[in-house]
Amino acid sequence: MLGVMLLYVGCVLLINGVGGLGKIEPRSTAVLNFMVGGLGLFVSLLMLVRAETPGDFFAVATFFLFTFTYLYVAISMWFDLDMRGFGWFCFFVAVTAIPCSIVAFSGGDYRFGSFWIIWGALWFGFYLSSAHQKDFGTFLPYATICVGVFTCWIPGLLVLTGNW
Repeated sequence: MLGVMLLYVGCVLLINGVGGLGKIEPRSTAVLNFMVGGLGLFVSLLMLVRAETPGDFFAVATFFLFTFTYLYVAISMWFDLDMRGFGWFCFFVAVTAIPCSIVAFSGGDYRFGSFWIIWGALWFGFYLSSAHQKDFGTFLPYATICVGVFTCWIPGLLVLTGNW
């Protein structure tokens, strides 16, 4: 399930980044956010039902961080809502990424330990942009595209093809 989610999170980050550059109308990006958020909700709930160990529940919780991100974006864009609440949720995700990174590094998973740091930094950028209206120009959209491609899309394909 990890490979599937990474693949589609990579896709939605790519689309959101392009949307942030003004090349896609916000409600159009909302559609893919609904789809990926819905997929994440299905996968997360399936994992929750199957969870037995603290590690299983930890994985479920981390999946929900991203599931709620894309559902929050979708609803906010679709209904043209103020994004400050989303920004504060991103702050929560960015702070949560710190112990997630520590857990990954402690378990010897240096790739995902690094990814958690990168994801936390990106979500912190979303926090500053959305909650505090910090203008990053084109940096944040391009960073979103790069993070989507290099920490989600490509790793997702590698996981799905058994080459991770």
